[in-house]
Amino acid sequence: MNRPSVPSAIGRSRVVVVARRLGPEVVDALAALAGDLVLEVTMDGPSAVQDIARLRAGSMAVGAGTVLDLDAAQRALDAGASFLVSPHLDEGLVSWAAARGIPFIPGAMTPTEAVRGWSAGAAAIKVFPASVVGPRFVREMRGPLGHIPLVATGGISAENAGEFIAAGAAAVGVGSWLTQPGGSMADRWAALAAAVGSPT
Repeated sequence: MNRPSVPSAIGRSRVVVVARRLGPEVVDALAALAGDLVLEVTMDGPSAVQDIARLRAGSMAVGAGTVLDLDAAQRALDAGASFLVSPHLDEGLVSWAAARGIPFIPGAMTPTEAVRGWSAGAAAIKVFPASVVGPRFVREMRGPLGHIPLVATGGISAENAGEFIAAGAAAVGVGSWLTQPGGSMADRWAALAAAVGSPT
């Protein structure tokens, strides 16, 4: 199988920042955090397509999340998304993306789902929601399935991100903890980058 690879920027930063239903000003603030930032704009936001197209005009790695069907996948790709992410496993959608050389990271919660997603051509598997199962689950999954890159997403913060990386996750997906109102987003990003060993 000619499997698309996980974008190299994900391997470098070890963090995918999930921008869910955020206004353009917050998305722009995220984009200014770091040069190697990987941003996942979720397709359930009203300005998702426009945000992807605008951000892709720069050098940032920008993907689309919450890709639930073929229509959303195509709209994201037309806007310039370089990878696709879903909270669930749709093997047909994964295979469709793989055949076009597009990295797809589907969600999974069991070893069976992870293997099925990988067999369909996934670039990595998103363990979601990761906070429910914890780092130990990732470590145990990596035992028999060490060939499958895992991206732990859901309930991730600077307090637990390092534990997921230490357990064997290739990266973590971080959303509301980083983008919450109040405090300094830049300070939260610095703490997160330090936790996972990412360049700031």
